[in-house]
Amino acid sequence: MQSQLRPTQGQFRNQVQDALHKKRIDEIKLIGDFATIANFIMYVSYIGEIISNLNGNPISPIQPLFAALNATLWVSYGWLKPKKDWRLIIASFPGVVFGVLAALTAMM
Repeated sequence: MQSQLRPTQGQFRNQVQDALHKKRIDEIKLIGDFATIANFIMYVSYIGEIISNLNGNPISPIQPLFAALNATLWVSYGWLKPKKDWRLIIASFPGVVFGVLAALTAMM
């Protein structure tokens, strides 16, 4: 009867592996959250470029145009996956908007 109360070695191993797997998933989610924030900030930083362009100090439109293209591809990828990747979509969408705005204002 006492042997039924204690987990077997195989059950214990499975419990440890499950705990380690959950910890790993939590770590990956945390990295994903930080990456989302960093990506969002990177694209929002185009606001300074847009203001500079509007004040008569234009930059080259090539880099923001390709940033917008890159962001569009990542948004599309995140949207078209069988399970939508909202972190990727949210992090990249500002790149579409601000990249296009920065490129357009640079060409004015």
